[in-house]
Amino acid sequence: MTPPFSFELIHTSKKSRARVGKIHTPHGVIDTPNFVGVGTNGTLKGLDNATVHQIGLQLMFCNTYHLLLQPGTDVVKEAGGLHSFINRSLPIITDSGGFQVFSLAYGSVADELKSRGKKKQDGMVLKITEDGVLFRSYRDGRKVLLTPESSIAAQKDLGADIMICFDELPPYHIAKDNLQSSLDRTHRWEERSLRAHLQNPNSQALYAVIHGGVDPNLRKASCDFLTALPYDGFSIGGSIGKNKQEMFDMLSLTLPRLPTDKPNHLLGVGDLESLELCVPLGIDTFDSSYPTRAARHGVLLHSKGPLNVTKACYARSREAPEEGCTCSTCSQYTLGYLHHLFKAKELVSMTLATIHNLHFMVNKMKQYQELILRDEI
Repeated sequence: MTPPFSFELIHTSKKSRARVGKIHTPHGVIDTPNFVGVGTNGTLKGLDNATVHQIGLQLMFCNTYHLLLQPGTDVVKEAGGLHSFINRSLPIITDSGGFQVFSLAYGSVADELKSRGKKKQDGMVLKITEDGVLFRSYRDGRKVLLTPESSIAAQKDLGADIMICFDELPPYHIAKDNLQSSLDRTHRWEERSLRAHLQNPNSQALYAVIHGGVDPNLRKASCDFLTALPYDGFSIGGSIGKNKQEMFDMLSLTLPRLPTDKPNHLLGVGDLESLELCVPLGIDTFDSSYPTRAARHGVLLHSKGPLNVTKACYARSREAPEEGCTCSTCSQYTLGYLHHLFKAKELVSMTLATIHNLHFMVNKMKQYQELILRDEI
């Protein structure tokens, strides 16, 4: 009998740890390495899911925290699960909700790295205990307790193909003793997440989250502890460094300690520079809002580097945004027209730019797969 979730390793490069594989899920296959689009509320910003399907995005990352507050995971369950609710037939991954809760406590990652983080943002995080996190809904002010068990229950209601364990996201600037305490609690929360999941597997997969900040000993300890448990895959989270080199060093240490017969995922990273650094390390999937966020600011991903379509030099251009690109934006419209739409603040400008950027990412990952199969990276 074929399991509902499995990982098939196709090829490992002779030049690096880069690898090509297939993640089999109840809603289809994910070719790896691959880019995962962030559809926070069940949609990538600016696009409907039919368009996302046409672009070829194989895996969408949806946000448990936001869906828990609106429309409510019970509403989604009554609608037949997230796939039915948002009309997506391809695989979906959901996070635990932990990242958003802790970002309320510490502010954005960028602010925190610059020591501008907030201890508690407008009183949204009320209490962090061994049980879980009590926070105040940003929508209606009600108190919500998020625990490992309730996070898994919410992800079960959503019906995601891949779920993430509930974890604590400590800031980059944290004392060693506090980081150790956070890691120990996260491991206990992850064990509780696994126990809750195994009570009703429901053909869903559960990924652990490797933590430990940039401390090499703690990262090793997290790998050793979590890989001894029967998770379906492993994601890498927590603070991954204040620059690309620190991230690369941490990942170089972490990846070799993960099982080669299970998939892995790098949480929240997917810009082009990071992909170039991390694909050779053997990472299978990456999620990031960078391509869609860049599109909303008029920045098109391009083979020659990012192109800011709002610059005056493109006002009279009759060229396609990228010559040779087969996306519907480049096939039908000119740079001059996109420039006009952004200057006129037409909403469709962001849609057209997002279509191109996602198409670019899908093709970029296909190129990586081909290069790995030829042992060129």
